[in-house]
Amino acid sequence: MLDWVLEGGTVVDGSGSAPFTADVGVRDGRIAEVGRITGAARERIDARGAWVTPGFVDIHTHYDGQASWDETFSPSILHGMTTVVMGNCGVGFAPHVPGREADLIALMEGVEDIPGVALLEGVAFDWTSFTSYMDALDARPHTLDFLTLVPHDPLRMAVMGERALAQQAATAEDIAAMRAQLREALLAGAAGFSTGRTDNHRTSRGLETPASDAGAAELVGLGQAFEGLSHGVVQMVSDFDLLRSPDRFDPEFDLVEQLAQAAGRPLSMTWMQRDPGGEQWKAMRARVDAAVARGLPLYLQAAPRGIGVLTGLEAAFHAFMGFPGFREIAHLPVAQRAAAMREPARKARILSEKSERQSGANSAVPPIVDILLARIEQVAWRMFPLAAGDAQPDYEPPVTASFGARARARGCTALETLYDHLAADDGGNLVYFPIFNYNDGNLEAVREMLAHPRALYALSDAGAHVGTICDASSSTFLLTHWVRDRASGRLPLETAVHLLSGRNAAYLGLHDRGRIAPGLRADLNLIDPQALAVGAPQIVHDLPAGGRRFLQRASGYRATWVAGRCVQREGEITAERPGRLVRMNAGR
Repeated sequence: MLDWVLEGGTVVDGSGSAPFTADVGVRDGRIAEVGRITGAARERIDARGAWVTPGFVDIHTHYDGQASWDETFSPSILHGMTTVVMGNCGVGFAPHVPGREADLIALMEGVEDIPGVALLEGVAFDWTSFTSYMDALDARPHTLDFLTLVPHDPLRMAVMGERALAQQAATAEDIAAMRAQLREALLAGAAGFSTGRTDNHRTSRGLETPASDAGAAELVGLGQAFEGLSHGVVQMVSDFDLLRSPDRFDPEFDLVEQLAQAAGRPLSMTWMQRDPGGEQWKAMRARVDAAVARGLPLYLQAAPRGIGVLTGLEAAFHAFMGFPGFREIAHLPVAQRAAAMREPARKARILSEKSERQSGANSAVPPIVDILLARIEQVAWRMFPLAAGDAQPDYEPPVTASFGARARARGCTALETLYDHLAADDGGNLVYFPIFNYNDGNLEAVREMLAHPRALYALSDAGAHVGTICDASSSTFLLTHWVRDRASGRLPLETAVHLLSGRNAAYLGLHDRGRIAPGLRADLNLIDPQALAVGAPQIVHDLPAGGRRFLQRASGYRATWVAGRCVQREGEITAERPGRLVRMNAGR
């Protein structure tokens, strides 16, 4: 007897093949049958008119801290995810040297915008080695399956101590010690290795991340930890020295290829249309295509929408946070802050001031923030109003809706238009600012990225940048905007689902999920395509120590199952906790 059956749904099986109508039967956490099922089942669920998809696989999250205190992996569980990968961008919480917790917290607070007080209270640090970290997390109940990459920065800090924080070059002995710890973690089932090489990542003390300038010898030495293994991937983020010199692109990409060659395993890197540097993504595509033709397993992690921030008076950033006149009232509750901003004398004073520098020593604010603030009148043409509580936020708004266009229509500065929007009502209005992927005032560059055969759905950064984004909702956006709603250039449903499930699972080497076929895990979504929607971003204070974060819910996910057990139904998380650490040495 089957445990349960989804009857008559539109099955989008995750392989990229066209959808078809079928029943899906589940027994003992596995898909038992796909087709016309007439046999006995304990439960039958009417799926007519709904999409039946594999559970989605998010390869780029930062739940490293949240996994300690949140059993549910919220909000990913609300947006169809059933498997998540953390430890990206070279940052995380293991290995851990007792007594050096503050260094790891400063790293994650600065790079990933997670409140340090929340991390201090919420992260258990009941581990030392990376293998004991995996054991500790696996012992905790969770809704979703999760994998862990070994992050470069904590690995370097554990071996080199203060020399890592000072970004000193690793010695041959240092590299051998790091390689040994990475190898041990890989043998224990870690999903791979990650490293971060971008000027936009800073610790909360304003320092560059420990491994951001690691040389070729170190990267190649760490890549050699994969020797003889049939599992594991490498993840990298780099801006290819864009802020230093565009002439350094090719030498930096050469390092990517050396690392991939040494590891002999799939390597994926962040892919976006930058500003400045709007043509870099094309240069990356050309280099990847050439490398793949030579046999290197390179991939590109792409987001389905603009990569940017939500700003507002209660968010982590907004345009006026560096103005002296605003700093005087920054301590007030948000509604009082907005009221004070509406005082005519204060408004006139702030608009006559200049913003103080935000990045630099003792600041986690990346240099690009100061660059953008200095160009606010130009940048405002890529900043869009988002009223508090707006349902179905528009992530591809026309330039005519921008603050630049509104200022021109009003005959005032863009800065004043921004000011009035943030100061209105109780101060809950937001500004949507797609910094990257929106140079042309639309998502055409993103459409090209998603169509590339080496593109992977990624960059949700779920669990990170909690005061500026909630891009865990981008999986739902991919299905609504790119499949159902966009006026032109839409993606076939089967292509979008393949990006969200089968392609990512195959990249990771997860052969037991990502598709709907007999014998595979019953990680499934039942989705109402007409009701599917991304909810409004809202600030909630549910982190440890009352820390705040943006949260976006979704509608239309009728149910999500992990290993055959329902973890959410109609947007409500159930009591089921089937999630486990996926160990990549377990024959998957």
